[in-house]
Amino acid sequence: MSAQTGTLQPVADGVYGWVQPDGSWWVNNAGVVATDDGVVLIDTCATERRTRNLLRAVAEATGGAPVRYAVNTHLHGDHTHGNSLLPEATTIVAHEATREGILADTVIDGCPPAWHPLPDWGGVARRAPGVTFRTALTLHVGERRIELRHPGYAAHTPGDAVAWLSGERVLFAGDLLFHQVTPLVFMGSLEGALRSLDWIAAFEPERVVPGHGPLIDADTLPEVLDTHRRYYRLVVDTAEAGLRDGLTPLEAARGCSLGEFGGLPDAERIVLNLHRAYADRTGADFDPFGTFADAIAYNGGPLPTRV
Repeated sequence: MSAQTGTLQPVADGVYGWVQPDGSWWVNNAGVVATDDGVVLIDTCATERRTRNLLRAVAEATGGAPVRYAVNTHLHGDHTHGNSLLPEATTIVAHEATREGILADTVIDGCPPAWHPLPDWGGVARRAPGVTFRTALTLHVGERRIELRHPGYAAHTPGDAVAWLSGERVLFAGDLLFHQVTPLVFMGSLEGALRSLDWIAAFEPERVVPGHGPLIDADTLPEVLDTHRRYYRLVVDTAEAGLRDGLTPLEAARGCSLGEFGGLPDAERIVLNLHRAYADRTGADFDPFGTFADAIAYNGGPLPTRV
């Protein structure tokens, strides 16, 4: 597989991360756990093309083993739209809030002009998980034990789930971690996103597959977590100053120096994250349409995609 469509990278014996450069809008990572009773996928992809690339790579790596389960780490379409391309016999598992979010998703029916070029979903359709959990669930598939856990609060989204292989010490973190990509929390909570970093560290993983960006090992994980902390605190501090000075989220974003984060893909997410921080602090309703309109204004046009 070319780097433009993704590569299956081993993280343990029979365990892989599907890494799609450059991890920006709609270009996610996924995971593969091979067992002696079939395959467990961790997430699918945004489009038919990208999901079929993933499934071909999985079939090649596993000798065509059946996909028994697929886990969705959260509701966003870059991790879930490809659900519909899985065999009918595949059981899809997620947090109950993720199921609700997938059923409520309208972007899959026709992408609004917030991005350019507009994603071409291809032949995907809404397919929600058939099995849900609230706090934790363990899958026993062949010889593998895969623990699915929710942090207990909203972070990236209300229904974030990680997949933890304690025997292999591999963590599939979903979008609780963006490595070398701007984090996104507009559908979650800044406070929860910060709390989730200590929660992730407590697993003491040897390898981590983030939701976007390169794989992470035990040596680099502390700095990845600290980078997230610095970014989230920048958002919080900017929001507090903006509210004090009577600025809108867009005005606060335009006055914010992104510093070390300015060169990351999707830097315009500062606007979306500030809208979330403002809503969290004021109790105001979160307006997704106004939020994206401000992000487009900040960016000087639709948000760039490479999907």
